[in-house]
Amino acid sequence: MELAHEVARNSYSPYSRFKVGAALALSNGETVTGTNVENVSYGLTICAERAALLQAVSRFGPAIRVRAIAVANLNDAASPPCGACRQVLAEFTEPDAPVAFPLSDGVRVMPFAELMPLATVLNLK
Repeated sequence: MELAHEVARNSYSPYSRFKVGAALALSNGETVTGTNVENVSYGLTICAERAALLQAVSRFGPAIRVRAIAVANLNDAASPPCGACRQVLAEFTEPDAPVAFPLSDGVRVMPFAELMPLATVLNLK
């Protein structure tokens, strides 16, 4: 969570001012981070989770697997991974990987399989 908070400071979010960071612990023992990068069109905005995953695949190749995910923001707001992030993460994340993210009542930690319950049934992984 500390790395996710740290990288959130680098957020490019001039439109929403919603500063998010993500840290992914990988199967090779490395950790990668990413932050959200907005675009005026909003649809072309890249979330922190996807930014981190793109870095992981770019650096270590498509066989890399995510073993844990931490999401943080500097806005004291709930921010579980969005549907697009869940879908992209599903192809690289182990079902039992813990996902930590802020909710209105504190940090929630849950296995990825609970966050994206049909990923293994649909053979997304």
